[in-house]
Amino acid sequence: MKFITGIGLAGLIGLLGAPAAAQIDLPRRPFVNYTELGGLFGRVAYTQTATGPDVTVENKVSFTAQTFNGVQLTRQLAVGGVVGIDWYRAALLMPVGAGIRFDFVRHPRKNVRLFGMADAGYGFAWLHQGSTGYETEGGLMLNPGLGLRLGRPANSAFILTVGYKRQYVFVQKPISGDVISRNESRLYNRLTIRAGVSF
Repeated sequence: MKFITGIGLAGLIGLLGAPAAAQIDLPRRPFVNYTELGGLFGRVAYTQTATGPDVTVENKVSFTAQTFNGVQLTRQLAVGGVVGIDWYRAALLMPVGAGIRFDFVRHPRKNVRLFGMADAGYGFAWLHQGSTGYETEGGLMLNPGLGLRLGRPANSAFILTVGYKRQYVFVQKPISGDVISRNESRLYNRLTIRAGVSF
């Protein structure tokens, strides 16, 4: 009887200790934030219709800022929501979506870590104020990239990210003369370089 009771107690201790052992791998802080500022860099080609079929190419630089707030599921993976501002020359958009952050190197004491990011959502034109007769609507937004986190894992850290941003925009232009409709679909393809903090 004592033998059976001993086995039962050992099993009970093992069951109680299993959750504690499983929690060793979980992060200390369940919530994370990445806040970044930077630029959107692109090279745009367009046709000059007034002077003929000449194609002009220009470099474009725009301001971008975003914040990611999420839950740290494991030491490597965080999921959450993204809100930002993208200030293109002809459109001011507010991208809202979901994103993930994934550390490629799993080491609790590394002060420099490489991580991957992927955001997807919709760029809203709530803050955009267009010219008279112009109506701007946002569209699908995709933003994958890579980043470096500089700082101790348990503390706030400096981050630097490089990525690719794809943003759709639809513009309705004012009607002139005998033209029934003047619509324009824009596709912004930009290199993103941002710096910020994470905690």
